[in-house]
Amino acid sequence: MLSLVFWSLVIVISVKYLLIVMRANNDGEGGILALMALVKPESGGKIHRSGIIAVLGLFGAALLYGDGVITPAISVLSAVEGLKIATPFFEPYIIPLTLIILIVLFAVQYKGTSSVGKIFGPITLMYFFSIGALGFASIAEFPEVIAAVNPFYAIEFFIVNKFMGFVILGSVFLVVTGGEALYADMGHFGPVPIRVAWFGIVLPCLLLCYFGQGSLILRDAKAVENPFYYLAPAWALYPLVVLATFATVIASQAVISGAFSLTFQALQLGYLPRMKIEHTSEDERGQIYIPQLNWLLLIATIALVLGFKSSSNLAAAYGIAVTTTMVITTLLLFVAMRKLWNWNLAVSIVVTLFFLVIDLSFWGANMLKFFQGGWVPLAMGGVIYLIMTTWRKGRKTLLDKIKQQTTSIEEFVTETISIRTHSIPGTAIYMSSNPTGAPPPLILNIKHNKYLHKQIIILTILFEKIPYVKSENRIEMTSPTDDFYRVIARYGFMDKTNINQIIEMLRDKGIKIDLEKTTFFLGRETILATKKSFVGHLRDKLFIFLSNNSQRATEFFSLPANRVFEVGTQVEI
Repeated sequence: MLSLVFWSLVIVISVKYLLIVMRANNDGEGGILALMALVKPESGGKIHRSGIIAVLGLFGAALLYGDGVITPAISVLSAVEGLKIATPFFEPYIIPLTLIILIVLFAVQYKGTSSVGKIFGPITLMYFFSIGALGFASIAEFPEVIAAVNPFYAIEFFIVNKFMGFVILGSVFLVVTGGEALYADMGHFGPVPIRVAWFGIVLPCLLLCYFGQGSLILRDAKAVENPFYYLAPAWALYPLVVLATFATVIASQAVISGAFSLTFQALQLGYLPRMKIEHTSEDERGQIYIPQLNWLLLIATIALVLGFKSSSNLAAAYGIAVTTTMVITTLLLFVAMRKLWNWNLAVSIVVTLFFLVIDLSFWGANMLKFFQGGWVPLAMGGVIYLIMTTWRKGRKTLLDKIKQQTTSIEEFVTETISIRTHSIPGTAIYMSSNPTGAPPPLILNIKHNKYLHKQIIILTILFEKIPYVKSENRIEMTSPTDDFYRVIARYGFMDKTNINQIIEMLRDKGIKIDLEKTTFFLGRETILATKKSFVGHLRDKLFIFLSNNSQRATEFFSLPANRVFEVGTQVEI
């Protein structure tokens, strides 16, 4: 068993994630969506391949939300359960105490990763040194366990135990959960600090602790009840429970931060509706807080704790979502090897197959726990995947419908602007999702109000497949006629859109804009579902619900609320 634990940590986390997967960073950002954006072909020419990569990336991302819910629940619950080892008196208070800790954890998320890390980081460091020391002391009493570094013992385990050995892999996998979250958090901390912390502190301390537990069980079989806490002498049990609780809180913090990054990437790439985003760090652009998601995660986590009631029960639900995402990451990694790093085809196939054999073994072992709770994260992932694909498809359908109602800018300039006779002072900025057409609010303004502003700017904000766009590449501007400008502002999927920054850049290009004399025109569509198949009608209704509850463009783009004019239209999809 120890040999399996050792080689799982070395191969899956150390080699696969730390040394290979983290090379696939999208301008510093990690996570399966960043990887998908990195390896997905441009539209056109390879639609089939592009679609497969998109489906894999989206489904893998959707499953990570299950991880984001289960990790805090199982981590904090397992830590608090150490109190039962000290005395049965605490047993009735395990779940209430766990819920209190989880509520506090999610309540402080608005402070950001950096602030929370400064509070708990040193305590977590103390935790790793403590478990490493406890493990080392136990190994000293039975040093023969060090022989587990020999992979022969892992192979022999399968030969002797056959199918039961395969079943046990579902439990062994628990030592490598968090690998995907670690990759997603790369934008918060950077690859170098993660590698230094892992190889310098975390991996050695974890191995000492696991080997120490193995040594303890070989000396005293009764310790199998909870070998982690039985490592500690009686006087150290309560301090260890406190340390473990703090450590699980910060581990949960990492997963929650990963969920925030994942959501922000999905939102900017057009796979989720607009939500309120708060940037929590002036220095690290990747550190964000999403209030709606935070409270949804808390509700789901509390529901899991109340539903499963113990960490051992939750362990059955843990694993399927993460292993599936790991398999998808390996498949996308093959594309990265060929497309990004130009690896030899034979080498790429061998490396990918090596990791796939391990990932699929873990996946198969975890699938055996499907009916014991493994269906929970899969169901969560399925719902989120449905939301992502429904939103993406619905937005494309909506934009296509709107595009049909627009004319090209050249045609609009020829037919309207060149012969306009009535204009009012000031600037009108028309927000448009179509970079080539005249936006419907502009056409409707002419049709119903019979006037135009003296200066007109059609502004389109586009999100690229890279995390950040350099400021010098931000603005693209053309002027088909006097006082009429076509502006495209480009942002990365981790950039925060800033209308004031855009206006300043336009001023630098010689366009005079006085915000006090500027009106922002936005289209607001009332979406109507047309008669389709039952499933299609339901998806349309879901899209309408998501659209009606998404954050208003005024708030999302930080537009001055008293300068916004919305033009409503009805659109059938």
